[in-house]
Amino acid sequence: MTTYASRFVFLLGLGLALLAGPAVAQQDDTGADQPDVVDTAVQADGFNTLAQALKAADLVEDLKGEGPFTVFAPTDAAFEALPDGQLESLLQPENKEQLQAILRYHVVSGAVMASDVTGADAVPTFEGRSIQVQVDDGTVRLMGQNTATVVQTDLEASNGVIHVIDSVLLPPEANDGGM
Repeated sequence: MTTYASRFVFLLGLGLALLAGPAVAQQDDTGADQPDVVDTAVQADGFNTLAQALKAADLVEDLKGEGPFTVFAPTDAAFEALPDGQLESLLQPENKEQLQAILRYHVVSGAVMASDVTGADAVPTFEGRSIQVQVDDGTVRLMGQNTATVVQTDLEASNGVIHVIDSVLLPPEANDGGM
């Protein structure tokens, strides 16, 4: 088992519970405090829908926690590509649990840099199932019920790292064996 896989198996064994609480401030190269994964995504622009979804799912404070977290962050365009009406439906209060499951499927425990992801076959998510990882000619694809391509890597934050993806990953269907 690779060091990366061993680390995730160990962390999975600890329960992969979402941590709440204040983020530990880290400084960037200029000495300024570095924002957490949520604020990093918001400041990066192009993640307004993700921020809206995190708020609707009551996950903002969780991802502002100590971490570290790795977030596979879908862009606004990725959310716009969902079938007509799906995003609007997910943002409704009565669908909060489904939205939480989808968003937690985008979060991995630990600060997993791009070089770590490319060496893994799968990574366990906070949703409970793993995202399958496929690397072809330097292109990283993540697979659940659907596929997303990593389009930007290693956006560092005080409590983790963000990798930008071009699709909203959906957890595998329950009858798919749970990957």
